[in-house]
Amino acid sequence: MDLSIIIVNWNCANFTRECVRTIRAHTHTLEYEIIVVDNASTDDSVSVLESLDIRLIRNPENLGFAHANNLGAVQSSGGVLLFLNPDTELAGPAIDRMYATLAASPAFGALGCKLLNTDKTLQTSCIQSFPTISNQVLDIEKLKLAFPNLRMWGIRALFEKPGGGPAAVEAVSGACVMIRREVFERIGQFTTEYFMYCEDIDLCYETRRAGYLVGYDSEAVIVHHGGGSSRKKTDTGFGDIATREAICKFLRKTRGNLYAQTYRGAIAVSSLLRILALGVAFLTPLPRIDREYLRFALRKWRRILSWSLGFEKWVKRLGPVRQHRTGEI
Repeated sequence: MDLSIIIVNWNCANFTRECVRTIRAHTHTLEYEIIVVDNASTDDSVSVLESLDIRLIRNPENLGFAHANNLGAVQSSGGVLLFLNPDTELAGPAIDRMYATLAASPAFGALGCKLLNTDKTLQTSCIQSFPTISNQVLDIEKLKLAFPNLRMWGIRALFEKPGGGPAAVEAVSGACVMIRREVFERIGQFTTEYFMYCEDIDLCYETRRAGYLVGYDSEAVIVHHGGGSSRKKTDTGFGDIATREAICKFLRKTRGNLYAQTYRGAIAVSSLLRILALGVAFLTPLPRIDREYLRFALRKWRRILSWSLGFEKWVKRLGPVRQHRTGEI
């Protein structure tokens, strides 16, 4: 078996069904299997997934992204693994292309591709630098696009001319990451220190620590609709807070507790400044101001400020995820 494609589903079977359809439509040169791990969906996901020509693994409870992917990997047989988000669609033979690129580039242990938003604009998060205090405090999309060559962003390869093989980058998005099985097993699979978010960063970090490069292939293109599994939680600020908690945990692991606490303090200051700026904008009597957007942004940054000050105690209950040996097949 050349390739095992592993997809984690949680209450988003319609996304998963379309993802599987585009894999079948555009992947023709490989012997592959598709394994879908359902993380205890509460909708009709299981019945929808059972109608697809896939291997379905059913978890009795939601064990998080990393554990579900590890479970799929353990029960797979491909020499190469592709971890793919359910809310993705192939825009051509992207998987064939990625596999060929990885096979021809022995120095690379893992590989990502170009991700497009639903409107086909570039998703700059498909490659990135490892988190630092500076690139997290200044994490503003317009700033990245204005100065894409700054090393702190790690996105320079997005704007280079295609050709010449994969570009070496620090990290690629977990929405679509291909990795050699021997590398995945050598680094200990996905860490389950995080419930969700930052697992892809950690995977790339460990791949590089093991002596391999992480690559980006700009000629393999996939549409990533974004947020298919977590969209229902965005109104509560779940994603905003859980992301920052995961980054803090990653920084503690890789740079020490003092650096992680400094990051938390920097986010507190940044959040407060953003809240003040948004408040001034909200009170400005100009008709063109989108006040609904400002309300949303104010809620978001108040939650993040609350997290940075240690008031969001619930986030500690998200991880680490305890290990289970098997799921229900």
